[in-house]
Amino acid sequence: MHWLGGSLLMGALMAGAMTACGSDDPAKPPPVSGDDAGDGGGAKKPWWNLGFQDDLYNEVTLFYLGHAWGQQSDVGEVLETARRVDESDPKSWTREWRKTADRLMSVGQESESRKHPLSASQAYHRAATYYRAAMHHSVEPLSAQGAAEYRDLTRKEVDAFAKFLTLSRSPCEVVKIPYESTTLPGYFCKSPGAASRAPVLLYMQGRDAWAEDGYTMAEEAMKRGFHVLMFDGPGQGQVIRLQGLPFRPDWEKVVTPVVDYVIARPEVDPDYVGLYSLSMGGYLGPRAATKEHRIRALVPNPGVIDWYRNMAAALDPQLLALVDSDEAAFNAKMDELMKASSFLRWGIEDFMWRHGVDTPAKLIKDLRRYIMTPAEVANITANTLVVDAEEESRGQAKELFDALTSKKEYLKFTAAETAQFHDQPGAEAIQTQRILEWLEGSLAKAP
Repeated sequence: MHWLGGSLLMGALMAGAMTACGSDDPAKPPPVSGDDAGDGGGAKKPWWNLGFQDDLYNEVTLFYLGHAWGQQSDVGEVLETARRVDESDPKSWTREWRKTADRLMSVGQESESRKHPLSASQAYHRAATYYRAAMHHSVEPLSAQGAAEYRDLTRKEVDAFAKFLTLSRSPCEVVKIPYESTTLPGYFCKSPGAASRAPVLLYMQGRDAWAEDGYTMAEEAMKRGFHVLMFDGPGQGQVIRLQGLPFRPDWEKVVTPVVDYVIARPEVDPDYVGLYSLSMGGYLGPRAATKEHRIRALVPNPGVIDWYRNMAAALDPQLLALVDSDEAAFNAKMDELMKASSFLRWGIEDFMWRHGVDTPAKLIKDLRRYIMTPAEVANITANTLVVDAEEESRGQAKELFDALTSKKEYLKFTAAETAQFHDQPGAEAIQTQRILEWLEGSLAKAP
């Protein structure tokens, strides 16, 4: 349901293009069912509708409400900030979330000055979350001003999160992972209850979320005796904003240095490495595992075998055909649509920025590289849990599951669990429980 990782964002921004091109089947919000359908007295709003006309805003807000379970946000702060957002103003989202983040930084600074480090750490933690939220819409990364704002917000987020780790005495530490000619940012979380050499879970998000969004999962994994390494790769989090490194399809070139780094740590048992990857990571994680066979347990949420299909399915076929027959005409048509919709313009430019291209046609051609063949999937040796959801809009979990030849299981989250949407926003408790129970059986060392 939520757009982190590009799923609902893809559907929302491309729905505008489909409608403008004459399609009679634009992307639709999840259907209302059961009690939410109401009766003769008038339909009720679905429980996840938080008052926005655009379901995208509802879904992103739900994602941050879900963070409250792990104290990464607070319910009132999220709802009050969302209430201030003006849907008619493309810059309103960033402005209002930044205001809330700045206010929480002041709260943290005041608590810290009064020698209340735990209170300060909690305020800094929520501030970091809201700085990340501010970057999910309307900042324009392709402009010099937008890029500067991204860097400023990112540095504030990194600083707030680091203050949280220090003042809370978190078992997680900031690390730098050697990667080609540079490093990747990450957080190594050492389980206080783990044996000297324990299993490690690599946590990786997708297109829009950050490593820091995995802190709740890391805490729950540490309670179960796992060490955790949360990290950002190219195109993600700090890496795209401060280092300018775009996505790459050969994700094994990212994960292999991460595995090299983590198994060299004395706390880690090199034979017990797991990888949990979300949203676009539902493609990137399995892609890495086709070549990186030191991964013992793999959890893609949702399973994806062909990331490009998401874009192709969302675009009008006649418009898409222009990419090969008349690239200039395709770009001109997309430019026309982007001028008519500030939201569409932001979405396309955001995709181009993350993929390191400068035209919509080049974006389409780059996305075509994010496909695994069944033969490549068959190279995965990890024990794999393929995650699905009842109203998953962009995943291909069953297709990936069927193509796997390694030991595998299939998990579908349901509406009864309030976890039926993409990546289970607002349902972190049940999501975390189910994923970690499987990992305890598949990654934990035998007693």
